[in-house]
Amino acid sequence: RLVLNVDEFPYATLSQYRFFKGRMADQRGAKGLLPYAPINALFSDYAHKFRWVWMPAGEQAVYNNDHRVLDFPDGTVLVKTFYYDRVQPANTRRIVETRLLYKRNGQWEFADYVWNAEQTEATYSLSGSTVPVIFATEQDEFRCVTYRIPAQSECHTCHKLYDVDIPIGPKPQSLNSVIQYADGPMNQLAKWESVGYLAPGYPLNINTVVDWTDDTQDLEQRVRAYLDMNCAHCHATGRHCDYRPMRFAWNETTDPVNLGVCMAPEDPIDPSQTHIVAAGNAGRSMMVYRMNSVDEAVRMPLMGRTVVHDEAVELISTWINSLNPPCP
Repeated sequence: RLVLNVDEFPYATLSQYRFFKGRMADQRGAKGLLPYAPINALFSDYAHKFRWVWMPAGEQAVYNNDHRVLDFPDGTVLVKTFYYDRVQPANTRRIVETRLLYKRNGQWEFADYVWNAEQTEATYSLSGSTVPVIFATEQDEFRCVTYRIPAQSECHTCHKLYDVDIPIGPKPQSLNSVIQYADGPMNQLAKWESVGYLAPGYPLNINTVVDWTDDTQDLEQRVRAYLDMNCAHCHATGRHCDYRPMRFAWNETTDPVNLGVCMAPEDPIDPSQTHIVAAGNAGRSMMVYRMNSVDEAVRMPLMGRTVVHDEAVELISTWINSLNPPCP
């Protein structure tokens, strides 16, 4: 079983952790490195992600409530690798970075590793950088992105809660789903409990987010699920955009006011945008306007993307156009 000591972190290179079996670029986790996948992924310029969790032997995370991040023990390590498939001109996989969040002395800390062009090693850096990537989509269209590897200050902006850094994704509401493991499919929370990574006794009736990409689900629930993962970690009390009136967390968006419906925008960015969400009119909705922009002074989210998430803009626009009655 993989043995880690966060008191020694961060190492200069990713290979020193021995996270992976065999060739590091194959991303096959060592024993004790448990894969996980939130029901909805944060959009990161169309990058794909591998995620793992590791805890010291005998330590367990504890359930708090459905919509809060699990209470992880000291020594926990969260590993996330960002990559693209069908990268041109060779039409191959390209791993860009591997991020770590580790808990030491009750505090979460960051480490980031930037992969070399040969895909043999990744080197520690929290300085921030960009990587140009051209890749082919499933529809055989080519996309060009200038992928942003965040600096430490950018990590802090997105992860802070009352100025203390915490993880974003591993919440019961986002982990209560079945994924494929090496030994077969299993509910993630049940799997975590079975390997000793989650204390027993958590509820079985968790208020679980829907998969926003599943068009068989209710349209508004899909919108709420997307905003929960991509916007709520800033638009929440104690977060970076605390001063804004919207609250986009899954458990809070049952109130249309928290979604910005018929709420006047505070910023006079464009007078044609009459409301944050102008019921029945996506073209006059600040939410769509910001999501459809790549201007750093306008776009939302502020960080983590440099291109428009076309599928999300379509989803949000369809939902807004379905709303009635129109705003006064």
